[in-house]
Amino acid sequence: MATVLERVKRVVEEKIAYGQEITLATDFERDLKADSLDLVELIMEIEQEFKQNGKGLEISDKDAEGITTVQAVVDYLKSRGFED
Repeated sequence: MATVLERVKRVVEEKIAYGQEITLATDFERDLKADSLDLVELIMEIEQEFKQNGKGLEISDKDAEGITTVQAVVDYLKSRGFED
């Protein structure tokens, strides 16, 4: 099974990276030039990727504001109980 990081990287690559290298330090706006719509779609895809056993993951708007890097996504998910 893929790790949390691998799953996050896959979603980022599919939604906004388009072949660019993704690392933990990748900043969505600065490095990938993501706009606000891109970020909303990314959050929605992360929620879909990490729903489990019929329970959805819902990232609040306030939490989403702090999710600006791949590391921030991974940290957020791990704080919500998602493990490798």
